[in-house]
Amino acid sequence: MSETGADQYATLPSGMTICFRDHGDEDDPAMLLVAGLGEDLTFWPDSFVGSLVAHGFRVVAIDNRDVGQSTFVAAPPPGLWRQIAACPRGDAYALADMAQDAVGVLDRLGIARAHLVGRSMGGMIAQTIAATAPERVLSLTSLYSTTGAKKVGRPTLSTIRLLAAPPARNRTAAVRAHLRLTRHVAGTDHPIDDAAEAAVAARGWDRSAGEPAAGTARQIQAIQRSGDRTAELGRITAPTLVINGDRDPLVDPSGGAATVRAIRSAQHVVVPGMGHHIPEALVAPITTHISQHANRVGEGGNHVRIS
Repeated sequence: MSETGADQYATLPSGMTICFRDHGDEDDPAMLLVAGLGEDLTFWPDSFVGSLVAHGFRVVAIDNRDVGQSTFVAAPPPGLWRQIAACPRGDAYALADMAQDAVGVLDRLGIARAHLVGRSMGGMIAQTIAATAPERVLSLTSLYSTTGAKKVGRPTLSTIRLLAAPPARNRTAAVRAHLRLTRHVAGTDHPIDDAAEAAVAARGWDRSAGEPAAGTARQIQAIQRSGDRTAELGRITAPTLVINGDRDPLVDPSGGAATVRAIRSAQHVVVPGMGHHIPEALVAPITTHISQHANRVGEGGNHVRIS
């Protein structure tokens, strides 16, 4: 059995150190979870991870660079106006660099091929792995994500205003900001659990040592530097499942539809009333969709490992 729930670290040839947690039996098919913008690995609900383990997967969740316990890049963050104008600094990293970080964790664990599950920005990272390193991918699930094309997946103006608010300077303010944004983006049918979300935000603040804002800004410019990835997504051959809600004000549902159009033979699940959030009521149906999708790939290569 893997050491479930413990932070572990992979120091990569790039110099990045990526924190990860490894859940389940190492002989089960591997599933890599890649979280969204400004989210560390604990933003995946315990029930979500536990459900996937119960479905028979070894689940590896990572902190992307610039969040949680992974390396925070030394380069200055882009200013607000650079972010609004989508004008990345010259030293910005890209989604491709973040994809290499994730593959580096698989290398560290000796996992040759994995099922990929990414949400929001994490969906973009997972898409990038599937497009650029197809030999490492058994299946892809893209959760409320998009292609990077300018005319799809755009946030509403009210959401942009919330995102442009001054960054929190202490734990209490960070919790309040998280609750305000999550209530806004969660959709129409699934109100958030304030106590649970407050605990998530507080834990995220602590794991990022109280310095999440600069890292989030650098992640935003990684998305912007990567631009429209529609053509790249057209190269994805892994079996792909796209899941999004129909009430998402952060990544408009058009982003999911565009992803389906871009990826050959992708399947599409639209969840009524869901926004940019996975409420407890949807953990079981979403993890069932993911597990069924992954299981359809079959046994070929699932247990292949590298030394």
